[in-house]
Amino acid sequence: MQDVGESWLMVSLTKSPILVALVETAGSLPVVLLALPAGAFADLIDRRKLLLVTQLWMMVAAAAMSALTFAGVMTPWLLLSMTFTLGLGAAINSPAWQAITPELVPQGELPEAVTLSSVAFNVSRAVGPAIGGLIVAAAGSRFVFLLNAASFLGVITVIYRWDRKREKQSRPSEHVWGAMRAGLRYTRHAPEVQAVLLRTAAFTFCASGLWALLPLQSRVTLGLGSFGYGVLLGCLGSGALLGAVVLSRVRAAMTNDLLVVVGSALFAVATFVLAQSPMVLVTAAAMLLGGIGWIACMSSFNTVAQAVSPAWARGRVLALFTLVLLGGLAAGSAGWGIVATRLNIKYALDIAAVGLLLGLAFRFRYRLIGSEELTLTPWVHWPEPVSVVETDPDRGPVLVVLEYQIDPKRAKEFRQAMREVRRIRRRDGAFRWGLYSDPASPGRFVETYLVESWGEHLRQHARITEADRKIEQRIVACLLDNALPPAKHLVAERLR
Repeated sequence: MQDVGESWLMVSLTKSPILVALVETAGSLPVVLLALPAGAFADLIDRRKLLLVTQLWMMVAAAAMSALTFAGVMTPWLLLSMTFTLGLGAAINSPAWQAITPELVPQGELPEAVTLSSVAFNVSRAVGPAIGGLIVAAAGSRFVFLLNAASFLGVITVIYRWDRKREKQSRPSEHVWGAMRAGLRYTRHAPEVQAVLLRTAAFTFCASGLWALLPLQSRVTLGLGSFGYGVLLGCLGSGALLGAVVLSRVRAAMTNDLLVVVGSALFAVATFVLAQSPMVLVTAAAMLLGGIGWIACMSSFNTVAQAVSPAWARGRVLALFTLVLLGGLAAGSAGWGIVATRLNIKYALDIAAVGLLLGLAFRFRYRLIGSEELTLTPWVHWPEPVSVVETDPDRGPVLVVLEYQIDPKRAKEFRQAMREVRRIRRRDGAFRWGLYSDPASPGRFVETYLVESWGEHLRQHARITEADRKIEQRIVACLLDNALPPAKHLVAERLR
């Protein structure tokens, strides 16, 4: 509703196509600019307090837009500034909002909770513009802005009453820039995270063709007006709602990876029918199928993103997921618009449908895992490093050294296990890693890695998960004494 009010108000203030187009940019640009900082804030700051601040920020911004419009002093550039201000709150709010879902529901109910959230988003996307258009026509954009401001009061009340249990932090807290680097480093060395980001990007880029070209196709080929276009959007929303009901039963028999395959195929069929069919009823039925496919893919991607995000980096991983999702839709919309201009709408939709099917080839290299396949519960088996004297958390870098004495006959098996150790060390904080063998003593290996600070190394110990236990067991099986060696810690000296 807010989006409709902003766009319509800009049209009434100016006839400049550029300024009208910039309304959407002003609202979405903060998400691109602040994705990583917002993810870091969601992990570093109490999420309840952060959500209260962002919701208050957005409420004040919407109320200010309403007041300025009521006063008759709103200008095009002032509207863009206020839209950007509102977008700032939404950008900071989004990662924390998504990250609290595992705190609110048991692990077994996470897929259903994510699906319900996706349904709410898609239904609001379909119904909200229609209601917003009616209010704008009846009373103007100022009442839409006022209603939006009032809606935040309910959300703020619920968040304020939420009795969030927060674990006590015994380790040094992260700085924002360090937290952002840690989030990117984790993503770079976590193949399960890379898989969901790549698959989401591939799907949304091609799926955006339907969303971007549906208005033109409904008007040019089907000869529909705004009401008919709204009906097709409603069919997509109804399909999403129907899909949510079906998903709760289907998930017991289908993995997230298979759900994405089926959902992508359904959305490809909907896109192809939109390109070919001149019949409104056939297109409407295809949009219903498309809605089912859309919710199947979106809920599966989101569920996997939640499942592969450890508690310490959940906000950062979900921020990157949101960035990839919105970036894929934005880039795809622009790309398919260019293709439709160079060729025509029909060919652009056909190519998008083929792209959806070809994108499924990624599943052979980047499979979406289930929550039961990856246990990210922190593993406290590794002993904390002991310092003789109190060490400054910011002092570093820190060199960690471990010496292994293995059975020489199992050297090949040991090296294979250490490849996984290298990935885990880098994923959890190391910026350099090495493994060395002693030519004079077969079976003697020395592992070294560097961490940027003592505080980061302490946090690194807390990032080891239950899923990493299998790797350690493989290493222990190769050792002569069947026990991991103690680690030596050396802190860099600054010579002046």
